[in-house]
Amino acid sequence: MTGTPIVSLSFFRFARPAARLWAFAMMGLARTALPKVPGIDFWKLCGSGTGEGFTPIPNTSVYAILASWPDEQTARTQTAQAEIFNRYRRKANEDWTVYLETASARGQWSGVAPFQSTHRASGGPLAALTRATIKPSVALKFWRRVPDISRMIGSDQNVAFKIGIGEVPLLHQITFSIWPDAAAMAEFARSNGPHAAAIRAVREGNWFSEELYARFAILGDAGTWDGKSPLDALEYAL
Repeated sequence: MTGTPIVSLSFFRFARPAARLWAFAMMGLARTALPKVPGIDFWKLCGSGTGEGFTPIPNTSVYAILASWPDEQTARTQTAQAEIFNRYRRKANEDWTVYLETASARGQWSGVAPFQSTHRASGGPLAALTRATIKPSVALKFWRRVPDISRMIGSDQNVAFKIGIGEVPLLHQITFSIWPDAAAMAEFARSNGPHAAAIRAVREGNWFSEELYARFAILGDAGTWDGKSPLDALEYAL
């Protein structure tokens, strides 16, 4: 454990209708509690999409909290012990948190650069996060392209974990995925026709008013997702 800035991404799955309603309400109510957590810096509350997650249709059972911290010890302690995280955990039937060190980041999120890059090089597993604010005038064009990409990433056996989350349905989108190495992720980007076509359309049409791209080294995790740790699928020992 060092003083290296750390990012945590916590996922919570809610089975009961009452718990889902509670989680939806917390998208607003938790905004007063999260800033009071000791050591927390940047944070975001997110919902998720259905299917592989990369769709505009909300998945009312899965929510996420992204946060940045001054070091790994603080990240692990607060995500395990802070009351707001435990409130989510008590209502959820499953939760999983992954701890990340920013290897590279470019762009902004809500007008700031939230992730402090340590330029860490890793030949092993990595996580990728993309975040964008979609211009309302092109939102329909953007989401028409997403199903094809979703099917491709869902069938890629190299992907240890993938999900689409966001702050505001239709207009804010975040993709988060975990790969065994940079080569596997690059191969997906090169060989996936729908993905490459979407990237070209975004660039040529200037579809985003704000965007951010980040890669992370994976430090470890806590909890389970679908009954196990998604990191178990990675051959590289963390």
